[in-house]
Amino acid sequence: MNMEDGKDPLVLNRAGQTRVLPQRLLQLLVLFLFLCFIFSAVSIYTIRYFGVYSAVSPIRPNLLPRNGEELRNLDQWMNPPSTLMHNMSDKELFGRASSLPRLEKYPFKRVPKIAFMFLTKGPLPLAPLWERFFEGNEGRYSIYIHSLPSFEGGFPSSSVFYKRQIPSQVAEWGKMSMCDAERRLLANALLDISNERFVLLSETCIPLYNFTMIYNYIMGSKYSFIGVFDEPGPYGRGRYDENMLPEVNITEWRKGSQWFEINRKLALHVIEDTKFYPKFDEFCKPSCYVDEHYFPTMLTIKAANLLANRSITWVDWSRGGAHPATFGGADITEEFMERVHGGHSCLYNDQHSSICYLFARKFSPSALEPLFLLAPKFLGAMAVSQTRALVVAMAIVTIFALIGSSVAQEAPAPAPTSSAGVISPLFPVGCAVAVVSFIFGSALRI
Repeated sequence: MNMEDGKDPLVLNRAGQTRVLPQRLLQLLVLFLFLCFIFSAVSIYTIRYFGVYSAVSPIRPNLLPRNGEELRNLDQWMNPPSTLMHNMSDKELFGRASSLPRLEKYPFKRVPKIAFMFLTKGPLPLAPLWERFFEGNEGRYSIYIHSLPSFEGGFPSSSVFYKRQIPSQVAEWGKMSMCDAERRLLANALLDISNERFVLLSETCIPLYNFTMIYNYIMGSKYSFIGVFDEPGPYGRGRYDENMLPEVNITEWRKGSQWFEINRKLALHVIEDTKFYPKFDEFCKPSCYVDEHYFPTMLTIKAANLLANRSITWVDWSRGGAHPATFGGADITEEFMERVHGGHSCLYNDQHSSICYLFARKFSPSALEPLFLLAPKFLGAMAVSQTRALVVAMAIVTIFALIGSSVAQEAPAPAPTSSAGVISPLFPVGCAVAVVSFIFGSALRI
């Protein structure tokens, strides 16, 4: 942080903000009161002219499956075990994950989660940054770690990574054992029926936004994020072996980054595959780099319409070589982070977007301290924006409370199933919440 005359520029900036805050607050409060007046007047006129009827239907119990056995089987997957260690072979694991109930709707309240799958050699040197990222979002994520079998973890019981290792085997770069490790991660994550999206990460990855931003981005996408490029050169189609026929034609051969994000349906395709796996295992040898071709090709053949054909993990290949650039502490500056965040263009749900990457790699352990110092700006920026969105939502709810209050005052006593009689007593509370919300939102000054 640059210091001048012994003063923190951030403090000076905040001091300047307080001088303009009262005028901004006044403007927002006037706008809020004006909207309240308009909605109240409209609601009163509507009630007098048209009358009012209960708009709320009686609450009905949730409809549960008639098959009691199916429901009992489903109960087995609702509360995953606290430890991920088990004695199942890969074949048994994949079979168990494939046997889970597949429902469009669930007979219980299900909060979909993102499974963060860390494919590592051992320690997670950037764990403190991830701890900060996950903090306060329990119930919306799960964590799985595939490491060398000899790695014992050593995470404290307070860590989100505690007891999150799965039974692992050695995974070698460019070989099928790497894909085996990724399938193993997916299968273990599928055992939790609440896991809906699956992100593959390494120990050198960092998040680029706060959890809420990333969660909404992934959950809101109708596509899964994996590169599936048809590359005609020596590093694409040039790696194809005609022995792949008839299962894989050269026109179906695809290439993409190892670091993917896929939904539950595609994850099941990956662990259930027995058609393409033998071909890639036998004919996509090290110079083929199977981890860049197996999943992209197989998923293109299975469900091309569900793929975004891009990765959400940023890497820098500008230095050349077989591996992307690794960034250390000396590389981490505000300018560098702005370059990683900005200047991108992509499609999100078929619409142009400037937010294309949610994660980045590769970062060495020495990058942790400067990343942590910059985290409030880059990881916290979207968090504050989400708070502003919450403030706006609270204001909208309060406006509807005002309408309900007007309805209750002008209309005859409602039937027991009506919501008007419930909303009316909350009118003063609603106004107070709205005023405080606008004050809080203004203080944030996004």
